Amino acid sequence: MNHVTHNPPPARIESEEQLDALLSEPTPLAIETLAKFGGDLILLGVAGKMGPTLARMAKRAFDVAGMRHRVIGVSRFSTAGSEAQFHAHGIETIRCDLLDETAVRQLPEAPNVIYMAGMKFGSTGQEATTWAMNSYLPGIVCERYRRSRMVAFSTGNIYGLVPVNSGGSLETDAPNPVGEYAMSCLGRERVLEYFSPKAGIPMAIIRLNYACELRYGVLVDVAQQIFAGQPVDVSMGYLNTIWQADANAMTLCAFAQAQSPACFVNLTGPELVRVRDVAERFGRLLNQPVTLRGSEAANALLSNASKTLERYGQPRVSVEQLTAWIADWVGRGGRSLGKPTHFESRDGKF
Repeated sequence: MNHVTHNPPPARIESEEQLDALLSEPTPLAIETLAKFGGDLILLGVAGKMGPTLARMAKRAFDVAGMRHRVIGVSRFSTAGSEAQFHAHGIETIRCDLLDETAVRQLPEAPNVIYMAGMKFGSTGQEATTWAMNSYLPGIVCERYRRSRMVAFSTGNIYGLVPVNSGGSLETDAPNPVGEYAMSCLGRERVLEYFSPKAGIPMAIIRLNYACELRYGVLVDVAQQIFAGQPVDVSMGYLNTIWQADANAMTLCAFAQAQSPACFVNLTGPELVRVRDVAERFGRLLNQPVTLRGSEAANALLSNASKTLERYGQPRVSVEQLTAWIADWVGRGGRSLGKPTHFESRDGKF
């Protein structure tokens, strides 16, 4: 299961086993990066949407490179049996409430850390917990892993809405967060920025805009609405997204960019996706009528990842291919994670 073949994308994805294998296939550059920096890798907040396949990709990359480093996933693992999927692929797990400072101090040393913990969905009505998770927790982690190299997840939401014809926000643009979720994520970045030079932690902060696979993501939301005969809101008329396997691989590659003071990495695909167009394509692929609601605003939440794509290469899977896969998956009744992204939210409430 751990070999890497780099075959072209298949015409369709038949099963979750095949899907997870594709989502965890490392690129040559990801393998090269992990081999260069070496050492155990710990992923904090690993049980979310990206964590399982990202951890598995790292393990596969180490295996291909002939390195026996540990890959350790940390989470509360509140879902029964959720650790089994990690153990099946040689990934160690540790149960930990990351807001428990005593428990965090007892976590094992690791020269490489991927920080994935955070709170988004359900943040409205739980603002205090959102701020604790997104802005207070990073300080706890930095105190514990001051001798490590770190890649930390943030979000493109910190930029706020920008004109559709702007080309998207660049890493050098000033943040303009809308809503408490985005504000708390900017708080996360500021705390990480503070500790990076103070503790000498080489750090890359990833501003991700919408990793997508077949069970979850912005394109899945649209496909499911079309298939269910529901109207699609096009007021957030444009978006960026990226195949989750490519986001995983580029996350591992970002260890090469980690520095002190911290640097920022926009991570998304190159396409400007028009929601109206993608809805109509899903309508054709699913043989369903399409009902649109609202009209496109002149601005949207968009990021420009051109620097990242220059460093790491273009995504292996295009939005066109991903759309075809999702339509086939949704049309066959493939499993969904049941977690809508609420990408259409323009007021920052999630």
